[in-house]
Amino acid sequence: MSLRGTAVLLLTAASLLLSCSPSEPAGDEPVRFAFLTDTHLSPGSRSFDDLRACIADINARDSLDFVVFGGDVTDFGSDEEIRAAKALLDSLRLRYWVVAGNHDAKWSESGCNTFRKVFGYEHFEFEAGGWRFLGCNCGPDMRMAPALLPRESMEWLESLPAGRKSIFINHYPQDTSVLNYFDVTKALKRAGVQFEIGGHWHQNRPMCYDGIPAVLGRSTMADRKRPPGYNIFSVWPDSVSVRERRLPPGAPAEEETWYGRHLCELTDTVRYDADGLPASYPWLRYDVNDRYPQVRELWRLQEDSNVVAGFAREGERAWFTTASGCVRCISVVDGKRLWSRQFGGKIFSTPAVGDGLLVFGCTDGCIYALDAGSGRVKWTVRAGKSVLASPVVFDGKVFIGASDGVFRALALESGREVWRFDGVEGFVECRAFVDAEQVVFGSWSGRLYSLDTGSGALQWTWRCERPSRMYSPAATWPVKACGRIFIAVPDRKVYALDARTGEELFRADGGREAIGLSSDGSTVLVKTMHNRSYAFRADVRCGRELLPEELAWSVPNGMGYEIGPSALVEIDGMVLTPSDKGNLFAFSLQDGSLMWVRKISVALVNPLEAWEEPDGVCILASAMDGIVTLLKVFK
Repeated sequence: MSLRGTAVLLLTAASLLLSCSPSEPAGDEPVRFAFLTDTHLSPGSRSFDDLRACIADINARDSLDFVVFGGDVTDFGSDEEIRAAKALLDSLRLRYWVVAGNHDAKWSESGCNTFRKVFGYEHFEFEAGGWRFLGCNCGPDMRMAPALLPRESMEWLESLPAGRKSIFINHYPQDTSVLNYFDVTKALKRAGVQFEIGGHWHQNRPMCYDGIPAVLGRSTMADRKRPPGYNIFSVWPDSVSVRERRLPPGAPAEEETWYGRHLCELTDTVRYDADGLPASYPWLRYDVNDRYPQVRELWRLQEDSNVVAGFAREGERAWFTTASGCVRCISVVDGKRLWSRQFGGKIFSTPAVGDGLLVFGCTDGCIYALDAGSGRVKWTVRAGKSVLASPVVFDGKVFIGASDGVFRALALESGREVWRFDGVEGFVECRAFVDAEQVVFGSWSGRLYSLDTGSGALQWTWRCERPSRMYSPAATWPVKACGRIFIAVPDRKVYALDARTGEELFRADGGREAIGLSSDGSTVLVKTMHNRSYAFRADVRCGRELLPEELAWSVPNGMGYEIGPSALVEIDGMVLTPSDKGNLFAFSLQDGSLMWVRKISVALVNPLEAWEEPDGVCILASAMDGIVTLLKVFK
């Protein structure tokens, strides 16, 4: 991964703060363990060979007590990769513990269910050498965003007995790389954490998180400068040292102590403002809300789980799903919960409602239709794998993809299969575009598909030129206007395709996965990764590349580095733009000028539901950390 400039400054500051002394103290025998991270296991790569070398070396040693894996165990989070990783890790003769990293969670065809099932947990706690060892997954689960310790993990940390001498393991550095870093650090200090261990940067680095000393570990993988390897930690009652062990092929192992630190009980000296944010918080704070009094919060909920999808709404009722597997119905008037139903897997699907039925996909491998009024299950269709995608209800049918290589059209009333297309490569995450002529969706194989709406027959496919599947048009919700399909792809481009043939007409620089269309279908709306929003007419005439002068407008948007995938929505002349840091921006459809900003949370804002009322516009919004709120923009 690449390092940001801020990270370099943090490393310099951390090195000064830690004053490391790479020596081992005399005294009692320490607890010793191997720490392996960022193994990035992928079929056909050398990553398996590098990890096998590390495991063979560990198995040949008698001085270690256990092994810890620090995340990014796999490269793409696929079921195949996870099961292969478990088989290889089970060849260790020592007991081991593992946490998931962003590569295990973001591109998971199972919606993170397979990792949990195969390894048996999402967080751990055990005792060794007088220390309590704690570890948990980091997120973000399934959505491109900065890291976020899930709401469920935060509740676990906050429930731990306080003041017990502890060491914490997580994949990410617990600095501003994690959106709720300040809440995490506060919870860790309360629990008694005196030291933290992480990965993610693929380098051995000393760190410090608001007074908590920490280190990041190297990847097990070889690179141009070093052979495969891992770290060995020695922990005494009041100190820690770390040695890197390098394994040159065909040569004796090399070992070097690079870190030493005295450990002691810590107190939280960070000062927080009235909204719970520390002085170090680098993004928009809640006081931005005072600048725009026309935007008011009518009600607000804090769920006990991450919310990672949008809403369905009908009249005064709305429905949403949670990552813990709940479907909930609330009153739009006051946010009061009308009913809640628990399912057997995580849910990342934005539900759809029609003819009194609520439809969604679940990572337990099923597509469900519930009675929208009561939550009672009306029908269930079982897929071959998890169903992460969001359904579309159109013309009495449900259109939805899954992770089993199948895209289905089902009768809304009964769930009867109308047709299936079983030629999908990769897994489907998005909500398809559907009209009377075609169904368009992408998958994590680099492909975009167009199917006949009536029969499911393949009309065409389009493939992103980039060779990596991580550049797939899979998270974007396609839009259609003027006989063209528009998508935003992680290669940082927006593509316009002929809706009839799939031929690429032109591309525009900027974008990632978030795109939108004005309510009248005339204007395509784009948010880029680097502080810019732009718009162009859907019927623009141009060459192969859309030129700056052919844009309707292009403006700095004040969002900074921005990777959230939630779609843009235009209503009443406002371009509503969700961000990955809890902020909702509104820009003028006419010229792109900023109209207002609202801070909802500190986490990714999910797809919105917006509608007009006589006195203004209502916006039902949620954030990944479990915040659900109703905003109103008064005229």
